[in-house]
Amino acid sequence: MTKLQLITSELIRHLEKLSGDAREIHWMTAFTMKSGVQKVLPLLRASLERGTSIKLLTGDYLYITQPDALELLLKELPEAEIRIWKSGGASFHPKAYLFRGREENHHLIVGSSNLSKSALTSGVEWNLLAPSLADDQAFEEAEDQFMKLFYDESTVPLNLETLAEYKENHREANLQRPFSAAWSAEEETEMMLGPGESQEIAETGVGYETKPASAEPLQPRPAQQMALDALEATIEEEYDRAMVVLATGLGKTYLAAFFARKFKRVLFIAHREEILRQAQRSFLHVHPEKTTGFFNAAEKETETDFVFASVYTLGSLHNMERFNPDDFDLIVVDEFHHAAAPTYERVLDYFNPEFLLGITATPDRMDNKDVYAICGGNVAISIHFLEAIERGWLAPFRYYGVYDDTDYSQITWRGTRYDEEELLTVQLREDFAQKIYEGYMEHRETRTIVFCSSVRQATFMNDFFRKKGIRSMVLHGQTPREERRKATARLEAGELEAVFTVDLFNEGVDIPRVDTLLFIRPTESLTVYTQQIGRGLRLADGKSHCVIIDFIGNYRNADVKLEVFDETGEYGEKRGRFAEPAVPEVCEFNLDLQVINLLKEMAQKRAPRKDALIAAYYELKREFGRRPDYLEFHLQADADSRSVKQEFGSYFGMLAYAGELREEELRVWETFKDWFIEVEKTGMNKSYKMVVLLYMLSRGSKHWTDPVTPEEVAPFFQRYLTTKEYRKRADLSDKTGKRLIEYDEKRTADLIAKMPMTKWSGSEKAGKVLFEDNHFSIQLPLSNAEQSALLHHWTEQITTYRLHEYFERKTR
Repeated sequence: MTKLQLITSELIRHLEKLSGDAREIHWMTAFTMKSGVQKVLPLLRASLERGTSIKLLTGDYLYITQPDALELLLKELPEAEIRIWKSGGASFHPKAYLFRGREENHHLIVGSSNLSKSALTSGVEWNLLAPSLADDQAFEEAEDQFMKLFYDESTVPLNLETLAEYKENHREANLQRPFSAAWSAEEETEMMLGPGESQEIAETGVGYETKPASAEPLQPRPAQQMALDALEATIEEEYDRAMVVLATGLGKTYLAAFFARKFKRVLFIAHREEILRQAQRSFLHVHPEKTTGFFNAAEKETETDFVFASVYTLGSLHNMERFNPDDFDLIVVDEFHHAAAPTYERVLDYFNPEFLLGITATPDRMDNKDVYAICGGNVAISIHFLEAIERGWLAPFRYYGVYDDTDYSQITWRGTRYDEEELLTVQLREDFAQKIYEGYMEHRETRTIVFCSSVRQATFMNDFFRKKGIRSMVLHGQTPREERRKATARLEAGELEAVFTVDLFNEGVDIPRVDTLLFIRPTESLTVYTQQIGRGLRLADGKSHCVIIDFIGNYRNADVKLEVFDETGEYGEKRGRFAEPAVPEVCEFNLDLQVINLLKEMAQKRAPRKDALIAAYYELKREFGRRPDYLEFHLQADADSRSVKQEFGSYFGMLAYAGELREEELRVWETFKDWFIEVEKTGMNKSYKMVVLLYMLSRGSKHWTDPVTPEEVAPFFQRYLTTKEYRKRADLSDKTGKRLIEYDEKRTADLIAKMPMTKWSGSEKAGKVLFEDNHFSIQLPLSNAEQSALLHHWTEQITTYRLHEYFERKTR
């Protein structure tokens, strides 16, 4: 960057001038005031009219941002993308204004000005304006960091739901801690700098790195070969995309490199720089003759055989358009459980490769977004870490669940995490640290990773352990990269006994000789928990097993976290029951008696489970700004949708329980409750019942219950099951099903009459479903048009959900 300019007043003039030539506007301010919004609205409206893309990020830190300001933004800038940083009590204090110009000249303003009238006009403020030439590295890095924060899981979109929530939180905060004159005026008091970004260290691979460059070509290991065979079958079935789920330590990146032998040009996408660099090394081991390059904030390589791209850099429209949509034969998305995030969706919608490969160890995102749909319903292979342990591909474990007597119910939950300051109050205690130390000393092996909630907790515990004579240190996202690298080498070599870390050893990190994992934080995400467990399961010389020491208290997810040790997915499915997971014989599973009693108590309390589902529903409603439908809840809520029918009978029963139904909707639920529950719970060994019902619903709200013959359903039935390969694989792979692949009306109609129609009408609970004289009908007493429309729409939601969930389960 050149020609830095200091701006001490009238920042608004510079914002107006730069907005006039901007193709993209990205602003990030800690606090937003109505007076500031009123000043910038004219220039932002004008930019939108010119087709400028606008992203605005503000925060809820100390609830200084004014609700009226957010309401004005939402009302006046509907085309802009606006998000709120949910601080959870942690400091959030950035002020940055980025402008990507239309003529390759860009500008970055960083300084002290938030969005308030005074800060933008006459207040005492210092801001640096940095013009940038095309491809200036500092500007690209700034935009990259902005995108990471903008789509961070700590942010929520601004909509009517999140605005209402913010208003209430703002009101409560004002009552608890009345604002000073400085707050209630339209200005703000300076705070400390905001939190840094958490980072991960790239895994070193699966033992290939020491192979000399002149050696024979690398060969896949057993798990990788199984996955390659599955991918080959996928291609033969004419899929153009697939997901591969390989437990951590089985070599996902090398699998992608081996698979890339079938393609000429490859785009490898990840969200961390270290992952990209490790991937490049892995690919070059398999393809030493290929050219490689990076597409990130620092480099913009577009012509090499293999391009390793940061999703945040690539996600910018300006950067994405440097490529043609069909430039790559193969696109690989690493840590594919992130792929449903907006940045990935934008990139995947733009490109059109011959094949899209998603690789992950944890397919279910913490918010359950529809990763499954992105890969066309095609999970080529899934190898759970328990299966890998049984096959001898990963190290067995000895699990110790240690009782944590902290009362987490008294700590405020901030939507996605506990309030940081309140959590620290109970964590930074000498007696708690002593109990952790005793548990560690009783069970530990030689090399330990300790997972903490915050940097302050990690520092406190590290100091406590060092005073006890333990060789340990702290690593976190703000630790310099070289220091992190040296520390992991020291831990691998045994010079360190323990590393206390915060969100560092989750994805894409590997220290094979680590043999102890110590969890001293509440488990907020099962996906992250699974990733962290994988850090200790890599095989290594002299390592017989991994010890997992897990402190368990009455925090959220404590009663379901053990499901990660259950390969079947059935752990805890029946309410009111607790049982230890059935782990492989080579593993051990040990729980303190107090932990067992705690988990039994949590399992028996139905209300908390209902409350968790309702909380997940409201969280998703805030994300959408409207009521989500059933399939959306299944795909994107932070909850197991299977629990809905167990707890409420139906999704619409849950909405009734939550007070979310209007008067007319409530009448429909009460009138047709038995029907909705029947559709939710009728057995589905095959998809056939729901396919017939889907056809009937396709006739519209006025006629969907009219009688229908098997012959009338047959064309729809056969077409639905044969147009998608995963449906054929799930339901037409047996002898009877294979006969349906080639359409024959009589054969298909006979099957429909024999199976879904006869079986459904013949069941004890299906009193409203009849199959008589070759006519299948649904007997429901319809009254007015609104009730009929709701009945049709809700039945359609349940049917669509059940079909999606059925095929999703069958193809895993």
